[in-house]
Amino acid sequence: MSHVIHNKDKLLARVRRMKGQMEAIENALIAEKSCGEVLNLAASVRGALSGLTAELIEHHVEGHILAADLDEKARQTGADELLDVIRSYLK
Repeated sequence: MSHVIHNKDKLLARVRRMKGQMEAIENALIAEKSCGEVLNLAASVRGALSGLTAELIEHHVEGHILAADLDEKARQTGADELLDVIRSYLK
């Protein structure tokens, strides 16, 4: 997955921010914060995860389906991988 390697620092920064957001949820629960505060924190994590997922999908399509140097078998493999992920995501 060369696209992940090329974007590794950016992707890791996003994951680390999400980790911080998850810790904020944990701390809010421990501190017995209001439901509204916890829900807002959870919505933030969901948004961050959706953004990360969208970026990974975009890079996968560009690198494993649309890239000019791929043969038909590689394109089909890339498409199959993406469809498997989408099926899992939609369950």
